[in-house]
Amino acid sequence: MAARSLRRWGTAAVLLAGACAAPPAAPPPAAPPPPAPVITPPPPQRPAEAAPPRPTDSCGASDLQYLIGRPRTEIPIPLAPNRRRVVCSTCPVTQDFLPYRQTITYDSSTGLVTSIRCG
Repeated sequence: MAARSLRRWGTAAVLLAGACAAPPAAPPPAAPPPPAPVITPPPPQRPAEAAPPRPTDSCGASDLQYLIGRPRTEIPIPLAPNRRRVVCSTCPVTQDFLPYRQTITYDSSTGLVTSIRCG
């Protein structure tokens, strides 16, 4: 019986010693969360810029404006034929723009000049 009593006292001593022990160490504080990434909005887009204005008279069309309303037979012979084209109002023409080229358009039914422009 004495052994039994010693066991009880031994168990009680262990429990009491555990109660007097320091409490378990608290876990270290968690590291602060990383800062949220800063999202910068994209710079505002500029509206599409319009094409720069074409020179108004880079081909000398203003010198021939007197021909509008006259027959196409009065169109003078050019000094540089590759810098002028004469087209009828119903004729197919290329859509390329050459600022140094004069384009003289005449009405296909009457033969009268209707416009003179660069391109």
